[in-house]
Amino acid sequence: MGTITLWKKGDFAASFGLFVNVLTDFLVMIALLLGVVGMPKEFVFEQIVPGFGFAVLLSGLAFAYFAYQLAKKTGRKDVTALPSGSSSPGIFLIVFIIMLPLYQQTQDAAFTTTVGVLWCLFEAFMLLIGAFFGETLRKWVPRTVLLAALAGLSFVFLGMNPMLQSFEMPIVAFVAIIIIFMNWLSKHPIFKKIPTGLLLIVIGTAIAWIFGYQNPAAVTEALKSFGFNPPMLHLNGLFDHIDAALPYLLSAVPLGLSNYIFNLENVEAAAVCGDEYKTRDVMLTNGVCSAIGGLCGNPFPVTVYVGHAGWKEVGAGIGYSIASSVAIFLFSILSLMGLLLAVVPIAAIVPMLVFIAIVTGHQAVKESPKFEVPAIFVCFFPWVANWALVAVNNAISAAGKSVGTGADQVSSLALHNSGLFYDGLVALGNGAPITSVIWGCIAVFTIRNTPIGGIIAAVIASALSFVGVIHTSTIGIAQETAMPFVLGYLLIAGFLAIKLYINKKDNIGPVTE
Repeated sequence: MGTITLWKKGDFAASFGLFVNVLTDFLVMIALLLGVVGMPKEFVFEQIVPGFGFAVLLSGLAFAYFAYQLAKKTGRKDVTALPSGSSSPGIFLIVFIIMLPLYQQTQDAAFTTTVGVLWCLFEAFMLLIGAFFGETLRKWVPRTVLLAALAGLSFVFLGMNPMLQSFEMPIVAFVAIIIIFMNWLSKHPIFKKIPTGLLLIVIGTAIAWIFGYQNPAAVTEALKSFGFNPPMLHLNGLFDHIDAALPYLLSAVPLGLSNYIFNLENVEAAAVCGDEYKTRDVMLTNGVCSAIGGLCGNPFPVTVYVGHAGWKEVGAGIGYSIASSVAIFLFSILSLMGLLLAVVPIAAIVPMLVFIAIVTGHQAVKESPKFEVPAIFVCFFPWVANWALVAVNNAISAAGKSVGTGADQVSSLALHNSGLFYDGLVALGNGAPITSVIWGCIAVFTIRNTPIGGIIAAVIASALSFVGVIHTSTIGIAQETAMPFVLGYLLIAGFLAIKLYINKKDNIGPVTE
């Protein structure tokens, strides 16, 4: 067995790509806390940001260690560490469901953040408990479904938004995209001796500055935010606000389940690439790192990032996980998140994420049996609806601010008459991580002609609908809007039960090809 290499040529592009991916979520989170919630800038940069950076650092180093151990155990030199970062859905959920209403009521940043931290600790606890059931679920849920649900998430959130950003600055982005096509999709790359990530950054940055897209004043302004804010424990009075946090803790259930599924999907995707990590170790790491970040004043959990197959494709190994997480931590404690994007245009970097989305989708198709491929596209629908729901709600909110009309004054009937089936968008989009897996299971077990699996999935979906985990905007028992879904899933189970009876009666076996 040779020496284990901690840094490879492909780690450069991967570390920069992953860093920018996490940084983008980081900047969105800061923008929401400052611009939407209205929290004091000093509080956000001195408490929340360092705690978040510390959680990302710990998870990145842990995943690098797991990769090192796997390389040591197998003697392989092509092991790729799992990517780690923020939970994107968690950012929006925590901001809009917890922090915005609480801060509007109290104007108390410390109290609001404490409630958010308690929520984060509860979500982390769910991961810690669930870690011991992960391997069992991986065996029960078909590989096609896990890969397809991950591909759906990757396509709409990792691919679609960066592609839209690319088309806002085509002079820069199109050059980056064609270099990616030539170097990472084609078998005959150009400028072989230069790491592709470095090539993208240098050429994209040069074009952006030449054409006047970057402003020197923005660099000067970004430098003004420089400071030193190391992560600190914030334990005083943490559990004094349990009563205030209880009404919000139920909303941690859907995200906890979603993060749980993300972990399963990403561990499975890594296993398909040959990197077999222990589900329990990964989940425990995310739970512990989220909890530590919470105790340091950060309410936003960390999770496994989508894209392992893509980073492996560009030649990433162990070092990219260390480099990206250390960079995020340094930028967080020095309050320099905006400096990088003031120098390097986002349009030169985000095409890397488009590539990761493409590779993740390709992996789902390549590694699934051909007869199960239709189920992949079934898994996409909830994710597309979730992405569209966020976009529509943001558009309505922005329009309301500009013309003085709130989003609640735009009826679903008016939207329906305009050709937008908003109620269906809400139903299909809410709980997308879980709904994607549920419908994927129903589709795959039906395609395989093993109805019992579909019956179990439909009954679980009915129960989740009954308590408001999927298809509704809020948790609640037997909500009026949820009951049609409860009955709908039971009808699916009923029809599959008829199919099960027919199979036994006519001695019809499973389909395997």
